[in-house]
Amino acid sequence: MNDRPPPAGLPRAARVATWTFFALNGFAVGMWVVHIPVVERSTGISHSTLGVLLLVLGAAAFAGMQVVGPLADRFGQRLVLPTSGVLLGIALIGPGLAGSWWSLGLTLVAFGFFNGSIDVAMNSHAVVVERAYPRPIMASFHAMWSIGGAIAAFVGAAVLKAGIPTAAALGGTGAVCVVLSLVAGRFLLNAEPAKPAATETAPAQRTRPPMRLVWLLGALAFALMLSEGVANDWAALHLQDVLGTSAATAALGYGSFAVAMTVGRFATDRVAALVGPAAIVRYGSALAAVGLAIASLSPWVPLALVGWALFGLGLSGGVPQLFTAAGNLDTRASGALMAKVVGLGYVGLLAGPALIGGLTRWMPLNVAFAVPFVLCLLAVVFAPVLAPRGDREPAEVS
Repeated sequence: MNDRPPPAGLPRAARVATWTFFALNGFAVGMWVVHIPVVERSTGISHSTLGVLLLVLGAAAFAGMQVVGPLADRFGQRLVLPTSGVLLGIALIGPGLAGSWWSLGLTLVAFGFFNGSIDVAMNSHAVVVERAYPRPIMASFHAMWSIGGAIAAFVGAAVLKAGIPTAAALGGTGAVCVVLSLVAGRFLLNAEPAKPAATETAPAQRTRPPMRLVWLLGALAFALMLSEGVANDWAALHLQDVLGTSAATAALGYGSFAVAMTVGRFATDRVAALVGPAAIVRYGSALAAVGLAIASLSPWVPLALVGWALFGLGLSGGVPQLFTAAGNLDTRASGALMAKVVGLGYVGLLAGPALIGGLTRWMPLNVAFAVPFVLCLLAVVFAPVLAPRGDREPAEVS
């Protein structure tokens, strides 16, 4: 444990503020996603050019994570998180104003960078808030990101139906990000590293966390988030192309996955308090593997929907446990360590859909799902890396 005592009472205001940032980020990303087809048409770019620009966005997000992680450790999440939120809101205006491929690319670099920034900053702050609670609360923050994305889907659909210009829609979303970031930022906590007043005579205790463990956590995040990315992009197409359903019915594939994941994240914290983070990753990944196998092999749509729901439920709790573990390995470098794990997970999220798309040139889509199936099984095998240290013990060295 951190040798600085936690704040008196539970920091509920900071918890609500962190919920706000997660929901806000999900809403901002969701509003961008629903406007991608409109932006593609307005800039006159092809699908292939859009694909390249989305990869640029992902690379910029990864860079933002690596830059902001150490900044959060140095200057505190209370400064870095709202700043990232404000800059994300400003950057979101850009894609709506872009008129060419190069101007869109420049705006997506900014949007991606600050999206990566807020991702690491809010997860790092969530760990700070969780340390003051007697039980896990990380998964509920990730559930709020999903809620924000769902709200964006409904709001975005209404905005598009009303014919509101993309620049106005994204600009309004950006303004919401700026205002709420400034308001919620007032209630954040700072992760003040423990002052080593009594540890000056024991410098040997100030050991760095083993990087092997950091990379293992990152590899697990890569595996689970790659699997999540596959469901995001291919669940609906699986029902349509493999089982021959209509587009409307096929949409239920992703819907069942997303709903189950959101519900699972709201339930994960209390289960994790009882069984521990290693069990959440181990049994959750096993359930995800079973669900994906059912979805891939089922000849019936209802059973396939059950499989996608089990896949979402199984994946729902694992990533929050990994982020918490990374943030608690060393309280003096929480942001930098989390940036590595979150960054590797983000790479998996982007790589998964592209990998499956490439494999479909040589095999059926449901056979290509063997890749996330195997990764879920590997997560079952390596889940015990969370058990020896737990999610708070490493902070003892500080």
